[in-house]
Amino acid sequence: MMVLATGAAGCGQGATEQAKAPVARVEATELVTHGRTRVDDYYWLRDRENPEVVAYLTAENEYLDAELAHVGSLRESLFDEIVGRIKEDDQSVPYRFRDYYYHTRFEEGTEYPIHVRREGTIDAPEEVLVDVNRLAEGHEYFAASVGVSGISENQKVLAFGTDNVGRRKYTIRFLDLETGEFLADEISDVTPNVAWAADDRTLFYTRQDPETLRWHQVYRHTLGTDPSTDELVYEEADEEFSVSVRRTRSRDFVFITAYQTLSTEYRYVPAGDPMSEFQVILPREHDHEYSVDHLGDHFYFRTNDNAPNFRLVRAPVADPSRARWEEVVAHRDDVLLEGFDLFADHLVIEEREEGLVRLRVKPRSGSEHYVEFDDPAWMAFTTANYEFDTPILRFGYTSMTTPFSTYDYDMETRERTLLKQIEVVGDFDPANYRSERLWAPARDGRQVPISLVYRKGFEPNGNAPLLLYGYGSYGASMDAGFSSARLSLLDRGFVYAIAHIRGGEELGRWWYEEGKLLNKMNTFTDFIDVADFLVAQGYSDPGRVFAMGGSAGGLLMGAVVNLRPELWRGVVAAVPFVDVVTTMLDETIPLTTSEYDEWGDPNDPEYFDYMLSYSPYDNVIAGEYPNMLVTTGLHDSQVQYFEPAKWVAKLRAMKTDGNRLYLHTNMDAGHGGASGRFRRHRETALEYAFLLDLAGISE
Repeated sequence: MMVLATGAAGCGQGATEQAKAPVARVEATELVTHGRTRVDDYYWLRDRENPEVVAYLTAENEYLDAELAHVGSLRESLFDEIVGRIKEDDQSVPYRFRDYYYHTRFEEGTEYPIHVRREGTIDAPEEVLVDVNRLAEGHEYFAASVGVSGISENQKVLAFGTDNVGRRKYTIRFLDLETGEFLADEISDVTPNVAWAADDRTLFYTRQDPETLRWHQVYRHTLGTDPSTDELVYEEADEEFSVSVRRTRSRDFVFITAYQTLSTEYRYVPAGDPMSEFQVILPREHDHEYSVDHLGDHFYFRTNDNAPNFRLVRAPVADPSRARWEEVVAHRDDVLLEGFDLFADHLVIEEREEGLVRLRVKPRSGSEHYVEFDDPAWMAFTTANYEFDTPILRFGYTSMTTPFSTYDYDMETRERTLLKQIEVVGDFDPANYRSERLWAPARDGRQVPISLVYRKGFEPNGNAPLLLYGYGSYGASMDAGFSSARLSLLDRGFVYAIAHIRGGEELGRWWYEEGKLLNKMNTFTDFIDVADFLVAQGYSDPGRVFAMGGSAGGLLMGAVVNLRPELWRGVVAAVPFVDVVTTMLDETIPLTTSEYDEWGDPNDPEYFDYMLSYSPYDNVIAGEYPNMLVTTGLHDSQVQYFEPAKWVAKLRAMKTDGNRLYLHTNMDAGHGGASGRFRRHRETALEYAFLLDLAGISE
């Protein structure tokens, strides 16, 4: 049984009595690979149905609350402060989809959105589609996937998914928009991914493997029939691939996409003939990634064929083979082509150059141009552009000092109209904050971009606490966006920085390639080198450098505390992927087989050895570690709760310091944490109170 013993973690500032830290029972499990034996003392924690496991996680939560009792009022004031900046009665900018304008709104005191639409004009009477607050009643966790992809062709039925556990197993429900009543059709334990055909009767949806949760099947449902009789139209046999389904923007076709890290394959049927057999557009090939959209007589392809940073080509729908490809946007070595939007008279390309997104407008005739942005670092993207025959581009914009803003941009006159900027309630003034873009030298000579922000009046004199955030995996670029919650740190003197390390795609595809597989160590050393650089430049007090990352960014946290434990005053590792080797050897765990091209396949001895060299759980030693807060969700489907739980148990048993070590498990949530626009900030307040207390900053 679990034993409670006096914990090694020291009391926080202001604490009067040391709480007792839980000590997990040791039960040695031998794991043999390639003739090598690893011993896992906490393998038994993998069973979430085991009462002893639940008791251990509960004891860790209670220990955290006892240890942080002295900052209880700070946590409450932080929570009140953060949610106090949120406008309670708010709404999104309406966008047009066919005959209606759609948007969401919030009412005062509610956690979830109300989805509404108006017919013809934005001034027409409001029609409530889904009030998520009503559906969420009685549930600690609730997620609803509601979007225009669920609107039937005649715009009279809405299909949407709900999840009240956080395991990302949804139930698809059908709402009659004329009567407001739910139809009898209900499809359980599936994904929320749906696409209607054009006949108002046929819905395609994807189903996941019940164990691995890999999206591997596409079914066809006919409205009014028993879902148990739904026909399987495609099943992906390759365990490295997942599938999704969608309607093209032109609404002429339904696509099935099979994808993995390095390869893609599209199939299609005409939306007006959903009973026909899906046809392959381009057969899959290793190292060929492509995405497709449709306009007129052509398919448009974003492809990395002979183009590491991608190029744009088109081909006739009747023959989309490479022999018929016509180049639309050429490849460039220094610019990553991230996406595109098709209009009747314009093409809009999302590009990334020197780490920053640029929107390039290319008319069918005439000169092209870029939408201009002024901040040192920013985040921009096209959004809700459902109409073809218009010169208006809808895009979103934010920076580290600019709240999220929605614009309409006239691609002919180049006039932009601010439709809405998220209101920050209170005395927020962007002029009180300053953002910078810096470049830090990595140990191998690469230059790593950094985006940072601080309150005006800060001087780089080496006295400020610094929170450094990083991710660095999957080619995901971390853009410099705004956070109203973050103001609670900035206003108390923190500098906040994002390290755009290798493993992301900020500087192009090569930046990703240099931070994956047998180059993964670059991700971790880049982050350390950025921290050292910022300290050397006076952006932080050397004794108050903090780090934060989640999921694959939690792997980053685990690696850097092993490599340079003395560098960090404190670390927040959220839902961290830390037991790399064991997870990647277990094909029953969600995401494992689809990620061999990201981390490597440890069934290959070369990858096994390399992954073992950095896997945080496998590299815990009897030594000193920084103060750490580790978070997870019991129902996490992406990084199983037992990875951080085992990691904390092993750290608690082996570390030799008196620093704090806390594990917080949300017993009612998954990978994304708590649901609801206010409740989720309970976790934010916990993280910030932990950081501020360690930084010596009281209320």
